[in-house]
Amino acid sequence: MVAGMRAHLFAAGIDVPDEEMKGSLALSSDTGYLMSGRFDIDRMLRMLDDALDQALNDGYQGLWASGDMGWEFGPERDFSKLLEYEWRLEEFFQERPAISGICQYHADILPHEVLRQGLLTHQSVFINETLSRLNPHYVEQEPFTSRSSNNADLDNMISCLCE
Repeated sequence: MVAGMRAHLFAAGIDVPDEEMKGSLALSSDTGYLMSGRFDIDRMLRMLDDALDQALNDGYQGLWASGDMGWEFGPERDFSKLLEYEWRLEEFFQERPAISGICQYHADILPHEVLRQGLLTHQSVFINETLSRLNPHYVEQEPFTSRSSNNADLDNMISCLCE
């Protein structure tokens, strides 16, 4: 994953080694947020909070982060905490506006239900480098019910994204 991101950034014209040496770019596959191979929401949010504080202390205006959801949830791929994590992450981004980022949901490798939950918890969808859309299926945490995740339009959007 890190090698792929490094190559993508280089292809986009970024001098990756120089940015890494300056400390303005950090690519990591650290799994310190896993507890015995299982995703730990509190630990992950603390790591993001610490990374943001470090970036601000180093003189940067903020931090941009990205996580691959298929990889982030560890080798057990237990997505039972996904909705809670995404909503808590959104709250964290609201409380700390100097951080932003993208959650990567790879439609070709993640279970349908994980894609469904991802679409429900994100206000926008980035389909590729040049295409993004406001997400008509986004549901805030307060009005969410299990019925919110069970509709044909959402299934149709997932099918289109997978094609």
